[in-house]
Order: sequence, then C-alpha cells, then structure tokens
Amino acid sequence: MADYWSSVILPMLDGAKMTILLFFIAIIISAPVGFLLTLAVNSKFKPLSWLANIYITIMRGTPLLLQLLIICFGLPMIPGIGEYLTLDRFVAACVGFILNYAAYFAEIFRGGLLSVDKGQYEAAKVLGLTKSQTTRKIVLPQMFRVALPSVANESITLIKDTALLYAVAVPELLHFAETAVNRDFSIVPYFIAGFIYLLMTIALTVFFKWLERRFKFE
Repeated sequence: MADYWSSVILPMLDGAKMTILLFFIAIIISAPVGFLLTLAVNSKFKPLSWLANIYITIMRGTPLLLQLLIICFGLPMIPGIGEYLTLDRFVAACVGFILNYAAYFAEIFRGGLLSVDKGQYEAAKVLGLTKSQTTRKIVLPQMFRVALPSVANESITLIKDTALLYAVAVPELLHFAETAVNRDFSIVPYFIAGFIYLLMTIALTVFFKWLERRFKFE
C-alpha cells in the first residue's frame, strides 16, 4: 500500500497542485477582465462596444481546447513573429483560460447589470449620489448578488476544464492518472482522479454557498 501511495497517489496530488494553481490564476484574473469587458459592451463608444461583443462571441463560440492548441502550438508557427509568441506551456494555458473565461464572466456580469431596476438609478439621483457612488454602493452589490450563482457554476466548470491541460502536455492531475493507468494496467487511478476532482468541486460549492448566504444578509 505504501508503494502504491508513493508511485500513484503522491504524483497525482502534485498534479492537483498544478490544477489548483491554474484555477486560482484563471479566476483571479478572468473575473476582473470579464467585468471590464462588460463595461466595454455597455460603453456608449460604439467601436469599443462592437469589438467587445465580437471578442465575446468568438471566445464563447469556439472550443476552449481549440483556443489552447492555437495559443500553445499555433502562434509559434506564425511566420516572422512566431518565435516571439512562444510561451511556456503552463503560461500559454493560463492565457488561454483567462481569455476564454473572461468572455463567460462578461456575459454573467452583463446579466447581473441588466437585473438592476432602472428605478434604482433614478432613486440614487434623487438622493444626490454621484455616478461613481451609485455604481459602487447600489449597482455593483446588486449585480454581484444576482450574478453569484452563475459565477459559482462557472467556477466549478473551470476546475473541471483544467483537465484540458493534459491535451497541451502540462503535467496536471489527469496526466499523472493516465500515466499510472498505462503503467499498471489498472483503472483505479481514474477513480482516484475523479475523487480528487470531486473534493475540489465540493469545496468550491461549500464556499459559494457560504458566500451566497452572506450576501443575502448584507
């Protein structure tokens, strides 16, 4: 049992660290970028709104795996500038996840903004609040409260999508599970990997449930 632990489970736990690292990098950066995209979509400057909408449509309309393959393997093949676009595989994967999930978060936040009743803006104006005060104290808290369940779902999807790192040769959890399966001719490592993914998604679910309860009482 000790040998099995050291040869199978420990490498998979190391791979899980890579999975978790990618998750935190992606969500910490993509959520704010998504919010900026939401502002761009709602901008009165039409070219900016138009470009933001095109970006969101492309990123949401094409597979994440294809985007990762283009960033990891396609960009270095561009004549003349390819050598400057060659990135470390993990860095390239982070870029791909951030660009993709920013588009999804943008749509989530846009839906949250649309849910804020226009009367809230009028009431804030009557109370003498500035535009920035209205946004900070009235609009954003309501937007995040509405968007939170969708953000939670998207975050859980993100933790599962990290398995796509396997396709671009980044040694994450699934990589080590597949290595153990091929070496030992046993399906057990797949179940262990599934259990680890399940633990991560349960932890995320518990965290977001706590966050939702806190927002309800604020």
